[in-house]
Amino acid sequence: MKQELKIAVIGGGSSYTPELIEGFIQNYATLPVTEIVLVDISEGLRKLTIVGQLAERMIAASGLPIKLKMTMDRRSALEGAAFVTTQMRVGLLEARARDEAIPLKYGMIGQETTGPGGMMKALRTIPVLLDICRDMEELCPDAWLLNFTNPAGMVTEAINKHSRISAIGLCNSPIAAYKWLSSLYNVPVERIYCEFVGLNHLHWISRVTIDGESKLEELLDNREGYSARNVPQFAWNGLLLQTLRAIPSYYLKYFYLQREMLDEQLKAASRGETRAETVQRLESELFEIYQDPELKEKPKQLEQRGGAYYSEAAVNLMNSLYNNSGDIQTLNVANRGTLDFLPDDACIEVNCRVTSEGPVIQPVIVVPEAVKGLIGSVKTYERLAIEAAVTGDRGLALLALAHHPLTSSVGAAEDMLTEMLEQNRQYLPRFFAEIHKLSK
Repeated sequence: MKQELKIAVIGGGSSYTPELIEGFIQNYATLPVTEIVLVDISEGLRKLTIVGQLAERMIAASGLPIKLKMTMDRRSALEGAAFVTTQMRVGLLEARARDEAIPLKYGMIGQETTGPGGMMKALRTIPVLLDICRDMEELCPDAWLLNFTNPAGMVTEAINKHSRISAIGLCNSPIAAYKWLSSLYNVPVERIYCEFVGLNHLHWISRVTIDGESKLEELLDNREGYSARNVPQFAWNGLLLQTLRAIPSYYLKYFYLQREMLDEQLKAASRGETRAETVQRLESELFEIYQDPELKEKPKQLEQRGGAYYSEAAVNLMNSLYNNSGDIQTLNVANRGTLDFLPDDACIEVNCRVTSEGPVIQPVIVVPEAVKGLIGSVKTYERLAIEAAVTGDRGLALLALAHHPLTSSVGAAEDMLTEMLEQNRQYLPRFFAEIHKLSK
């Protein structure tokens, strides 16, 4: 690694940035960052300025010799970077609101990382990330790209397939599971081992041990499981857990409890309390707090945003890559034969040993037979959606939706797709290129 340790943060104006800055400060002894560059687009300038000034106060209070820059010049931010982290939202929160609202009109789940809404986010995001990767190939070809941008698994797979950049996807959900178990058993995280198997936002914990002793049997009686503020709090079906012999990610409630989740979303929408609206309110409150000139640390209110432990995941990964730590982390990486029912280049979410050469997937001991079909179906959707994002092919986009378990009707899906594409026209030029030609 270079002596100068530069970090470029794409989407630096995000409300998550104070989490990241806190992580760099707390880990400076082992990850001696020399420069952090927060980069954003013109529409995010106000937020970039506010969060950047808070970051400056946090660094000044720490007394550490870390330089911080704010810029809208992406290329200057990337030049010479050792790590690039992405936390961006193409279309801002307004696009998220549409992603959640439009599917509800057609009787389908509206969610920003899975189903129709998740696909639309991927269609907007993947071309932009690939543009960033082209800049990286020129300006920092040896940098690691750590992708936190959702849908993280799909975006990471697209980068690995369509660029030469070394990319790793990460999510705060696995760390949240460890925190839940640590609190439940009152033991430090270091004594716990969880085996994760599946995809991003579609994983199961198939083994849990504390000091080598299995805890899975008793955990299957816990119908609440681990959850997050951004997912409705429905309990699991007890018989399902006992028969499945694994603990599902809370995002799997959209699949296993589809009717209940859809009803809850429809009720929330009628009250004006969709997740997008809640996040917009939280963001507004957070940025008001961030402007306090006396504030010099990450405020507790950020944990309500849904990104708790993000910095821990991101900074832990950088630290381990930088120091060749060899510790185990749950990451989104290429399958390479780990799950024999998926292609080698499919991005999966599993435990990896992190070295300076990159993540090394650890053997997956238990893969419940019952989950293979759902993983395969969602992966088929993801791969079709990735190619639709790259090519602008509407047929592939519809085919992707047809293979997603949250799509209830292909006929309705085609009408929904037409509306969602039109609402996102400014972000999806590939999908309208042929129409533009025909109109001339």
